[in-house]
Amino acid sequence: MLRAPAPDDVAAVTEAFTDPALQLWSPPAAVTVPEWIDERADWSSGRRVGWVVSDAAGGPVLGSVSVRVDASTDNGMIGYWTAPAARGRGVATRSVRAAARFAFDVVGLYRIELAHAVENTASCRVAERSGFLLEGTLREAYLYGDGRRHDEHLHAKLRTDAD
Repeated sequence: MLRAPAPDDVAAVTEAFTDPALQLWSPPAAVTVPEWIDERADWSSGRRVGWVVSDAAGGPVLGSVSVRVDASTDNGMIGYWTAPAARGRGVATRSVRAAARFAFDVVGLYRIELAHAVENTASCRVAERSGFLLEGTLREAYLYGDGRRHDEHLHAKLRTDAD
């Protein structure tokens, strides 16, 4: 289930952010956890929609998914993570599918991209299972948590693609 992040989620998000795998495949933190929660809870700018993922309303945080929105092109970029205890349960795939559907149906996007480090094979599986087609490799495209630039796979899904 996707739900709005809340101040009560600070401890769970802080704990998730200490996970070495999450730190490796994420950019270095630019904001505090409370600021991160506020950014995802506030959709007023129209530049991002975001949620935390839980099993039930008010349940513990299993992960997060958000879509950065470029309204001028009707395109977006989806990002997500899962807490260690939630991995291998299909949480990321279900949340990416739900967020993409919302971005297409409610926000009105036409195209959503998903990029991940080539070495992050779990994210490649999430992209494929969520219906995002591999379009190519971006060379040294992104600075990750290890301080190095990594090649990325670029996947995309169009509003007209089958679910």
